[in-house]
Amino acid sequence: MSIVAYDSATGQLGVAVESHYFSAGPIVPWAESGVGAVATQANADPLYGLMGLNLMRAGKDAKSTLNALMAADSFIQTRQIAMIDSKGNAAVFTGNKTSSAAGHYIGKNFSVQANTMLNEEVWPAMAKAFEITKGELVDRLVAALEAGQKAGGDIRGKQTAALIVVSGTPTGLVWKDRLFDLRVDDSPEPIIELKRLVR
Repeated sequence: MSIVAYDSATGQLGVAVESHYFSAGPIVPWAESGVGAVATQANADPLYGLMGLNLMRAGKDAKSTLNALMAADSFIQTRQIAMIDSKGNAAVFTGNKTSSAAGHYIGKNFSVQANTMLNEEVWPAMAKAFEITKGELVDRLVAALEAGQKAGGDIRGKQTAALIVVSGTPTGLVWKDRLFDLRVDDSPEPIIELKRLVR
């Protein structure tokens, strides 16, 4: 399960993921200040992160970026991909060959998506938690993951979590723009560990 989001008050962009898949951090979440954020999962292809950010950096919005990349992908029905651009426009796709339960929800300035879940309550719970949680973007991202886990989470169990939050105004120094870049590769309680690292 994952979330991509934009904070209209600060311009920050973020992406967070929790999965049973070992070390999802280098694969699933992608974000760049002033550009956008991407989550690529199910039959994940990191090129969606790399090329997605490249196209949004060139001026395409999230929807046109996702459509362009999907059009060239013969394995698209096995994937789940979400993108959000620097204006808060979200786009998401869940293929019909992803593992059930699978689905997504687009809200204002965010998208939540999940596959191989215990039930279909996971992504609605994530969306609600993000919408009602107050505070910084990083806290709202973690709250969404917590709610998804509480609703059932990954049918295979828990192992890994990661998040990236980037600043609203790019400085030209990528490392300075990354406010949070955290990974929990292998833990029996990855979200609890992620929260500890955030604090």
